[in-house]
This record gives sequence, C-alpha cells and structure tokens, in this order.
Amino acid sequence: MTRPFDAVEAVPVPDSNGFSPLRVKRVVQETDDAVSLILDVPAADRERFDYRAGQFVTLRVFVNGQEHRRCYSMSSSPAVETDLRITVKRDRDGLVSNWLNDTATAGDELHTAPPEGRFVLADTDRDLVAFAGGSGITPVFSLIRTALATTSRRVGLYYANRNRDSVIFGPSLTQLAEAYGERFTVHHHLDHDAGMVAPQQLIAFIRDFSDAEAYICGPAPFMDTAEAALHAAGIPKPRVHLERFTVAAAPAPDPRAAAVTEEVTIELNRSTVTVPYRAGNTLLQTARLAGLKAPSSCETGSCGTCMAQVTEGAARMLNNDALDEDEVADGWVVTCQSLPTTRTVRVVYE
Repeated sequence: MTRPFDAVEAVPVPDSNGFSPLRVKRVVQETDDAVSLILDVPAADRERFDYRAGQFVTLRVFVNGQEHRRCYSMSSSPAVETDLRITVKRDRDGLVSNWLNDTATAGDELHTAPPEGRFVLADTDRDLVAFAGGSGITPVFSLIRTALATTSRRVGLYYANRNRDSVIFGPSLTQLAEAYGERFTVHHHLDHDAGMVAPQQLIAFIRDFSDAEAYICGPAPFMDTAEAALHAAGIPKPRVHLERFTVAAAPAPDPRAAAVTEEVTIELNRSTVTVPYRAGNTLLQTARLAGLKAPSSCETGSCGTCMAQVTEGAARMLNNDALDEDEVADGWVVTCQSLPTTRTVRVVYE
C-alpha cells in the first residue's frame, strides 16, 4: 500500500500481471471487525473493472516486505451503484485481512486485478435462495440486491452469525426487507442464541423456495451443512452455486512419494521447457522456477487465470473454484493449486 496520488488524477496503468493502482475513496466501519473499502475506479478504466454481481477482485499487497495476494468479493451491486466496494472481515489467521482492517485509509492505493469469478446470477427466472455465514454475506449481498433491483424474482436469505454485533449489513438488509416486502425474506440465525445451524433449520427455510436457484458462501462447516440440506430438499446440484473463501493447504511432501514425479514439461508462449520436479511445488511454482512468466492472479484456485491443460501424465488440484466438470475431464487445471502425480507431466498453457 502506498500513499495518495498527486492532485492531478492519474489513469491507473496495469503492470505486467494486470494489477492497477486504485485509490481507496472511503473506508466504512461495518462492524467492530469488518470494514468496507470503496475503491475509486477512474472513468478511463471503468470498462476494465466492470463486474457482475457475486464476482471478486484480487489485491496484491506487501506486508512486512512480503508480497501477498488475496481475493475479496464485491459487496456493491453493479445495478445499484457506480462505486466498487469490497468488504473485509478480520480473521484469526488473516494476515492481509487484519492488515487492511488496521491500516487502510482513504487516499491509499491498492493494487487491484480486474474482477473475476463464476459465483454470479444464473440466467433464469427462478427464485433465488441464499445461505451466508459471517463474511460470506459479501458476494451474497451483491447478488440479492442485484436480483431485487433488476428482476421480479423472490429472494430468500438465511444469514448465520455468532451474535448480533457480528452481523454485517444488518441495517441495509432491514431496509431491503421493508422496501421489497414479500419479495425478500431474510432470516437471521445467531449461534449465541440458537446454537450452531442444524440441517433441519435450513430444510425448513428451503420449503418456501423449492424451485429456486441456490447460493452458498461462508465457513466450510456451514457450507457443508447448507449443501447437504439443499440436497435433502431435492434441489438439483446444477442449481447449487458455491463460493469458498478458504483453500486447502498444500500437504507436506511425503518422503516415500518424493520420487514419483521426476520432471515436468511446460509449453508457454511458443516455448517448451523440461525441468526436474521439486517435491511439494505446484505446477505454477514449477513454471516460475523454470524461468517462465506463467499467467496468474488470485493464486487460490478461484479465478482461472493460471489455467492450463495437462496433456500427458496427471495432476491433482488442492482447490478448484474456477473450472467446471467438463473442463476438468478434458485435463484442464488451475496450476496454482495443482500437484503432479505421475513420473512425468506435460502442461500446456493457452
């Protein structure tokens, strides 16, 4: 993070990785442990930062001299407001999230990559039912506001939090309920009062939205419970959309398997390089060690910027929120989350 631009507004020039410096226009304290950052996107760069409700941007920041990349969903609605807003909640292990909560100030610059993501409104007239836990409300808030503003669909939201003080966008949700009446139903679940969310509670909420398109975002246990409840309620899997904020950590290299993969061949920009494989490295890390400038952005398996096709051998993905089942079946992987699993592997970037 750097300090403000000069008085004359500069058009952000993206670097070689696609990140542009955007000014923080305003900081809004949503709760004691969550802030919204309104980012100033100059008119000349608006097209590049156009987004669909539910998408995210990737921030590249330096904390204590170390580069970190994190994805944050837009909590703003492209149908309702012109400003781009992200909402960041403090987290026990959230190095960047906590740093942003502690230090972000109006006038700061955040190096930001253009919006990405597939957690967006489906092209359908079906009702929308959403399940959000904690900061999982961020993309869901964008989705429900957009659906209410641009369609005649009914919208239901089941929102779980620890207690009343941790509810993000509480007043805004109340205003939406008042403005849209029967079109918008919101149920607040507070663990402090009602215990952890139980499947039967979610199934009861789903009954009024049996033919809906469903969206889930929040902590992993909450998402698993909501997904199981939707399955039990008969909502078909293609109508269930998931957005995960956390990814699996890379396992420690197994000494017994260290020799399984010996070399990796990478094709990128008409260059082909074959290098020895270093146990534990992802395919993206392997490409970088080979001196290749492989495309990447979020590095969490969410955006798909680093996708490539495994044409020989095999690899397994630690996390994949970018590719659909058909793409995976054709050998496509997100290289930032992929570990090779055969003696030799060939990877071809588009």
